[in-house]
Amino acid sequence: MSVVGKVHSVESFGSADGPGVRYIIFLKGCKMRCKYCHNPDTWADSKNVTEETAEDLLKKAMRYKRYWGKNGGITVSGGEALLQIDFLIDLFKRAKDENVHTTLDTSGNPFSMEPEYLEKFNELMKYTDLFMLDIKHIDDEKHKILTGQTNTNILQMAKYLSDNGKAMWIRHVLVPGITDDEEDLKKLRAFIDELKTVERVEVLPYHTLGVFKWKELGLEYSLEGIDPPTKEQIEMANNILVK
Repeated sequence: MSVVGKVHSVESFGSADGPGVRYIIFLKGCKMRCKYCHNPDTWADSKNVTEETAEDLLKKAMRYKRYWGKNGGITVSGGEALLQIDFLIDLFKRAKDENVHTTLDTSGNPFSMEPEYLEKFNELMKYTDLFMLDIKHIDDEKHKILTGQTNTNILQMAKYLSDNGKAMWIRHVLVPGITDDEEDLKKLRAFIDELKTVERVEVLPYHTLGVFKWKELGLEYSLEGIDPPTKEQIEMANNILVK
């Protein structure tokens, strides 16, 4: 029996969410409330949702397989995809049966070291080729202010993936005055250096392209007036985190 997932949208030819050309599936639902979120319309899993079985969704994705080449495949994002871990396991297991590269784009927020959760997460790891982990802030208190949630279990997840030999890309959104403090970036770099399986680190410059969604949803956008980082700020972050 194929598991049903709550899907927000799909993108047929994604090029920024994993290696190569990718079919990207955005799932509904997220418990974090990042102040710069560009997909606040994915937060609630009960509004404007399309329900799809993993089997049917994979069939749709496979129509584009000839475009993926050697490096492309399927990426599942959100919202927060780990909130639908049963669906992820079913989808990625079926994808691996078709020899498709699988990537999970996640904030890590649902991760838990509880045995019942770890049993499912261990199963998911079997079928996931790459984890793209967004670390919003290395400082827990600042992380709570930015997202409404702790980062403790997120950092645990990064270490768990490393200990289990799973490939990772680490992403960090650079927001002037919020996530660009030099000392915080150095602490993040020190944490990343402890991990054994990080293949790539990406600095993602803050942008305001999703602000209109906040207004459409009647939500107050608290970062009004904050501009995207300058070339110099991006270079500084890259020098610390990437080079």
